[in-house]
Amino acid sequence: MDRIEDATLIADDTARTLSGKARYRTVWISDVHLGTRNCQAELLLRFLKSFRTDQLYLVGDIVDFWEFARSGIYWPSSHNKVVRRVLKMARQGTRVVFIPGNHDENLREYLPIRLGEIECVMDAVHETHDGRRIWVLHGDDFDLITKYHRWLAVLGDRSYVMLLWLNRLLNRARASFGFGYWSLSAALKYKVKRAVNFISDFEQGLAQEARRRGVDAVLCGHIHHAEQRQIDGVLYLNCGDWVESCTAIVEHTDGRLELIRFAETGFAMQGGRRSAGTDHDADEFADDREDVLAG
Repeated sequence: MDRIEDATLIADDTARTLSGKARYRTVWISDVHLGTRNCQAELLLRFLKSFRTDQLYLVGDIVDFWEFARSGIYWPSSHNKVVRRVLKMARQGTRVVFIPGNHDENLREYLPIRLGEIECVMDAVHETHDGRRIWVLHGDDFDLITKYHRWLAVLGDRSYVMLLWLNRLLNRARASFGFGYWSLSAALKYKVKRAVNFISDFEQGLAQEARRRGVDAVLCGHIHHAEQRQIDGVLYLNCGDWVESCTAIVEHTDGRLELIRFAETGFAMQGGRRSAGTDHDADEFADDREDVLAG
Protein backbone atom coordinates (compact mmCIF):
# COMPACT_ATOMS: atom_id res chain seq x y z
CA MET A 1 0.00 0.00 0.00
CA ASP A 2 1.38 3.41 -0.95
CA ARG A 3 2.30 5.61 1.97
CA ILE A 4 0.49 8.82 1.11
CA GLU A 5 -0.93 11.33 3.50
CA ASP A 6 -2.75 14.65 3.34
CA ALA A 7 -2.12 17.46 5.80
CA THR A 8 -3.25 21.02 6.39
CA LEU A 9 0.23 22.27 7.23
CA ILE A 10 3.76 20.99 7.67
CA ALA A 11 3.60 17.46 9.05
CA ASP A 12 4.96 16.41 12.44
CA ASP A 13 8.11 14.96 10.93
CA THR A 14 10.63 13.32 13.23
CA ALA A 15 13.56 14.56 11.14
CA ARG A 16 13.97 18.29 11.70
CA THR A 17 16.77 20.81 11.43
CA LEU A 18 18.33 22.44 14.47
CA SER A 19 16.23 25.53 13.73
CA GLY A 20 13.04 23.52 14.18
CA LYS A 21 12.16 23.64 10.50
CA ALA A 22 10.67 20.61 8.80
CA ARG A 23 13.23 18.39 7.05
CA TYR A 24 12.31 16.89 3.69
CA ARG A 25 14.15 14.86 1.11
CA THR A 26 12.25 16.43 -1.81
CA VAL A 27 9.69 19.19 -2.39
CA TRP A 28 7.64 19.78 -5.55
CA ILE A 29 5.79 23.04 -6.34
CA SER A 30 4.18 24.22 -9.56
CA ASP A 31 2.05 26.96 -11.10
CA VAL A 32 3.38 29.84 -9.02
CA HIS A 33 2.67 32.39 -11.79
CA LEU A 34 5.15 35.01 -10.66
CA GLY A 35 4.46 38.22 -12.55
CA THR A 36 0.70 38.12 -11.94
CA ARG A 37 -1.38 39.89 -9.32
CA ASN A 38 -2.94 36.58 -8.30
CA CYS A 39 0.34 34.97 -7.26
CA GLN A 40 0.43 34.23 -3.52
CA ALA A 41 4.14 35.12 -3.39
CA GLU A 42 4.27 36.11 0.28
CA LEU A 43 2.57 32.89 1.35
CA LEU A 44 4.93 30.88 -0.87
CA LEU A 45 7.91 32.68 0.67
CA ARG A 46 6.68 31.68 4.13
CA PHE A 47 6.38 28.07 2.96
CA LEU A 48 9.88 28.03 1.42
CA LYS A 49 11.31 29.33 4.70
CA SER A 50 9.50 26.69 6.77
CA PHE A 51 11.61 23.70 5.70
CA ARG A 52 14.99 22.35 4.61
CA THR A 53 15.19 19.96 1.68
CA ASP A 54 17.76 18.10 -0.40
CA GLN A 55 15.86 18.63 -3.65
CA LEU A 56 13.37 21.19 -4.94
CA TYR A 57 11.45 20.62 -8.18
CA LEU A 58 9.81 23.63 -9.87
CA VAL A 59 7.20 21.89 -12.01
CA GLY A 60 6.32 24.60 -14.52
CA ASP A 61 4.48 27.93 -14.83
CA ILE A 62 6.78 29.49 -12.26
CA VAL A 63 6.98 32.79 -14.18
CA ASP A 64 3.96 33.82 -16.25
CA PHE A 65 5.25 35.17 -19.57
CA TRP A 66 1.71 35.06 -20.99
CA GLU A 67 0.76 37.79 -18.52
CA PHE A 68 3.80 39.87 -19.51
CA ALA A 69 2.70 39.76 -23.14
CA ARG A 70 -0.90 40.60 -22.27
CA SER A 71 -0.59 43.24 -19.56
CA GLY A 72 3.06 44.28 -19.34
CA ILE A 73 5.59 43.68 -16.58
CA TYR A 74 4.26 43.33 -13.05
CA TRP A 75 7.01 42.38 -10.58
CA PRO A 76 6.62 43.49 -6.95
CA SER A 77 9.31 42.94 -4.33
CA SER A 78 7.55 39.85 -2.96
CA HIS A 79 8.05 38.09 -6.30
CA ASN A 80 11.71 39.06 -6.29
CA LYS A 81 12.08 37.61 -2.78
CA VAL A 82 10.70 34.24 -3.94
CA VAL A 83 13.34 34.10 -6.71
CA ARG A 84 16.07 35.14 -4.27
CA ARG A 85 14.96 32.46 -1.81
CA VAL A 86 15.12 29.71 -4.45
CA LEU A 87 18.56 30.87 -5.60
CA LYS A 88 19.71 30.97 -1.99
CA MET A 89 18.52 27.39 -1.46
CA ALA A 90 20.46 26.31 -4.55
CA ARG A 91 23.63 28.07 -3.37
CA GLN A 92 23.35 26.35 0.01
CA GLY A 93 23.27 22.87 -1.52
CA THR A 94 19.65 22.13 -2.41
CA ARG A 95 19.40 20.52 -5.82
CA VAL A 96 16.94 22.70 -7.78
CA VAL A 97 15.33 21.30 -10.94
CA PHE A 98 13.19 23.57 -13.13
CA ILE A 99 10.74 22.00 -15.61
CA PRO A 100 9.19 24.80 -17.72
CA GLY A 101 5.43 24.81 -18.29
CA ASN A 102 3.34 26.38 -21.03
CA HIS A 103 3.34 29.83 -19.37
CA ASP A 104 7.15 29.86 -19.20
CA GLU A 105 7.70 27.78 -22.34
CA ASN A 106 10.20 30.31 -23.74
CA LEU A 107 13.01 28.27 -22.20
CA ARG A 108 11.95 24.94 -23.70
CA GLU A 109 13.79 25.35 -26.99
CA TYR A 110 17.10 25.55 -25.08
CA LEU A 111 16.61 22.45 -22.91
CA PRO A 112 18.42 20.76 -21.34
CA ILE A 113 20.44 23.64 -19.90
CA ARG A 114 22.01 24.60 -16.61
CA LEU A 115 21.53 28.16 -15.34
CA GLY A 116 24.02 28.58 -12.53
CA GLU A 117 23.05 26.06 -9.85
CA ILE A 118 19.64 25.32 -11.41
CA GLU A 119 19.03 22.37 -13.75
CA CYS A 120 16.45 23.03 -16.49
CA VAL A 121 14.93 19.97 -18.20
CA MET A 122 11.74 19.03 -20.06
CA ASP A 123 10.88 16.26 -17.60
CA ALA A 124 12.62 14.01 -15.08
CA VAL A 125 12.42 10.66 -13.34
CA HIS A 126 12.82 10.96 -9.59
CA GLU A 127 13.63 7.97 -7.36
CA THR A 128 12.31 8.14 -3.81
CA HIS A 129 14.23 6.94 -0.78
CA ASP A 130 12.21 3.70 -0.79
CA GLY A 131 12.95 3.01 -4.46
CA ARG A 132 9.81 4.20 -6.26
CA ARG A 133 10.27 5.92 -9.63
CA ILE A 134 8.23 9.10 -10.26
CA TRP A 135 7.91 10.65 -13.71
CA VAL A 136 7.85 14.44 -13.20
CA LEU A 137 6.51 16.84 -15.86
CA HIS A 138 4.37 19.95 -16.09
CA GLY A 139 1.55 18.17 -17.95
CA ASP A 140 0.35 20.62 -20.61
CA ASP A 141 1.11 18.09 -23.37
CA PHE A 142 -1.83 16.08 -21.99
CA ASP A 143 -4.17 19.08 -22.17
CA LEU A 144 -5.58 18.89 -25.70
CA ILE A 145 -6.89 22.47 -25.59
CA THR A 146 -3.48 23.91 -24.69
CA LYS A 147 -1.69 21.64 -27.16
CA TYR A 148 -3.90 22.01 -30.24
CA HIS A 149 -6.06 25.11 -29.66
CA ARG A 150 -3.78 27.75 -28.17
CA TRP A 151 -6.20 30.61 -28.91
CA LEU A 152 -8.87 28.85 -26.86
CA ALA A 153 -6.38 28.24 -24.05
CA VAL A 154 -5.50 31.95 -23.99
CA LEU A 155 -9.20 32.88 -23.92
CA GLY A 156 -9.77 30.45 -21.07
CA ASP A 157 -6.75 31.87 -19.25
CA ARG A 158 -8.22 35.38 -19.39
CA SER A 159 -11.51 34.12 -18.00
CA TYR A 160 -9.60 32.36 -15.24
CA VAL A 161 -7.76 35.60 -14.36
CA MET A 162 -11.13 37.35 -13.97
CA LEU A 163 -12.33 34.52 -11.74
CA LEU A 164 -9.23 34.87 -9.57
CA TRP A 165 -9.88 38.61 -9.24
CA LEU A 166 -13.35 37.81 -7.90
CA ASN A 167 -11.76 35.21 -5.65
CA ARG A 168 -9.44 37.85 -4.13
CA LEU A 169 -12.36 40.18 -3.37
CA LEU A 170 -14.35 37.34 -1.84
CA ASN A 171 -11.52 36.23 0.44
CA ARG A 172 -10.79 39.76 1.61
CA ALA A 173 -14.43 39.98 2.66
CA ARG A 174 -14.25 36.55 4.32
CA ALA A 175 -11.07 37.53 6.18
CA SER A 176 -12.71 40.71 7.51
CA PHE A 177 -15.43 38.53 9.07
CA GLY A 178 -12.90 36.05 10.49
CA PHE A 179 -13.47 33.27 7.97
CA GLY A 180 -10.66 31.23 6.41
CA TYR A 181 -9.51 31.01 2.81
CA TRP A 182 -11.89 29.50 0.25
CA SER A 183 -11.29 28.90 -3.45
CA LEU A 184 -14.17 29.97 -5.68
CA SER A 185 -12.72 28.46 -8.84
CA ALA A 186 -11.98 25.15 -7.14
CA ALA A 187 -15.60 24.96 -6.03
CA LEU A 188 -16.77 25.68 -9.57
CA LYS A 189 -14.51 22.95 -10.94
CA TYR A 190 -16.34 20.42 -8.76
CA LYS A 191 -19.75 21.78 -9.79
CA VAL A 192 -19.29 22.10 -13.55
CA LYS A 193 -19.53 18.73 -15.29
CA ARG A 194 -17.23 19.67 -18.18
CA ALA A 195 -14.50 20.80 -15.79
CA VAL A 196 -14.80 17.55 -13.81
CA ASN A 197 -14.60 15.51 -17.00
CA PHE A 198 -11.58 17.53 -18.19
CA ILE A 199 -9.70 16.87 -14.95
CA SER A 200 -10.57 13.18 -15.08
CA ASP A 201 -9.43 12.82 -18.71
CA PHE A 202 -6.20 14.67 -17.93
CA GLU A 203 -5.43 12.43 -14.96
CA GLN A 204 -6.30 9.23 -16.82
CA GLY A 205 -4.11 10.21 -19.79
CA LEU A 206 -1.07 10.86 -17.60
CA ALA A 207 -1.57 7.66 -15.62
CA GLN A 208 -1.82 5.64 -18.82
CA GLU A 209 1.43 7.13 -20.18
CA ALA A 210 3.18 6.59 -16.83
CA ARG A 211 2.15 2.94 -16.88
CA ARG A 212 3.48 2.63 -20.44
CA ARG A 213 6.81 4.08 -19.30
CA GLY A 214 7.04 1.55 -16.49
CA VAL A 215 7.24 4.04 -13.61
CA ASP A 216 5.47 3.78 -10.26
CA ALA A 217 4.01 7.28 -10.20
CA VAL A 218 3.50 10.46 -12.18
CA LEU A 219 3.73 13.96 -10.72
CA CYS A 220 2.58 17.10 -12.53
CA GLY A 221 0.92 20.50 -12.22
CA HIS A 222 -0.83 22.56 -14.92
CA ILE A 223 -4.52 22.15 -14.04
CA HIS A 224 -4.35 23.86 -10.61
CA HIS A 225 -5.98 20.88 -8.94
CA ALA A 226 -3.93 19.27 -6.18
CA GLU A 227 -4.45 15.54 -5.96
CA GLN A 228 -3.01 12.24 -4.78
CA ARG A 229 -4.67 8.99 -5.73
CA GLN A 230 -4.19 5.64 -7.37
CA ILE A 231 -5.31 5.33 -10.99
CA ASP A 232 -5.19 1.78 -12.38
CA GLY A 233 -2.12 0.84 -10.38
CA VAL A 234 -0.24 4.13 -10.91
CA LEU A 235 0.12 6.77 -8.22
CA TYR A 236 -1.05 10.14 -9.61
CA LEU A 237 0.22 13.28 -7.85
CA ASN A 238 -0.53 16.90 -8.71
CA CYS A 239 1.24 19.82 -6.96
CA GLY A 240 -1.72 22.17 -7.33
CA ASP A 241 -0.76 25.85 -7.51
CA TRP A 242 0.21 29.03 -5.65
CA VAL A 243 -2.55 31.33 -6.87
CA GLU A 244 -5.47 29.51 -5.20
CA SER A 245 -4.87 26.31 -3.28
CA CYS A 246 -1.24 26.98 -2.21
CA THR A 247 -0.27 23.32 -2.18
CA ALA A 248 2.86 21.22 -2.62
CA ILE A 249 3.96 17.60 -2.68
CA VAL A 250 6.78 16.59 -0.32
CA GLU A 251 8.86 13.46 0.18
CA HIS A 252 9.86 12.80 3.76
CA THR A 253 13.30 11.44 4.61
CA ASP A 254 11.93 7.88 4.68
CA GLY A 255 10.34 8.15 1.21
CA ARG A 256 6.82 8.87 2.46
CA LEU A 257 4.90 11.20 0.12
CA GLU A 258 2.52 13.87 1.36
CA LEU A 259 0.26 16.55 -0.07
CA ILE A 260 0.70 19.81 1.88
CA ARG A 261 -2.28 22.20 1.90
CA PHE A 262 -0.51 25.28 3.20
CA ALA A 263 -3.26 27.85 2.56
CA GLU A 264 -5.78 26.26 4.90
CA THR A 265 -3.84 27.28 8.00
CA GLY A 266 -1.16 29.51 6.51
CA PHE A 267 -3.50 32.20 5.20
CA ALA A 268 -2.82 34.58 8.08
CA MET A 269 -2.85 37.75 6.05
CA GLN A 270 -4.74 40.98 6.38
CA GLY A 271 -7.63 41.15 3.93
CA GLY A 272 -6.37 38.13 1.99
CA ARG A 273 -2.83 39.54 1.72
CA ARG A 274 -0.19 39.65 4.39
CA SER A 275 0.74 43.22 5.26
CA ALA A 276 4.21 44.27 4.13
CA GLY A 277 5.61 45.89 7.25
CA THR A 278 8.04 45.46 10.06
CA ASP A 279 6.98 41.85 10.73
CA HIS A 280 8.02 40.83 7.24
CA ASP A 281 11.34 42.67 7.56
CA ALA A 282 11.94 40.95 10.90
CA ASP A 283 11.30 37.57 9.29
CA GLU A 284 13.87 38.39 6.59
CA PHE A 285 16.46 39.41 9.20
CA ALA A 286 15.83 36.34 11.38
CA ASP A 287 16.10 34.02 8.40
CA ASP A 288 19.38 35.54 7.22
CA ARG A 289 20.80 35.40 10.77
CA GLU A 290 19.83 31.73 11.06
CA ASP A 291 21.56 30.92 7.77
CA VAL A 292 24.77 32.60 8.96
CA LEU A 293 24.71 30.68 12.24
CA ALA A 294 24.04 27.42 10.41
CA GLY A 295 27.06 28.04 8.20
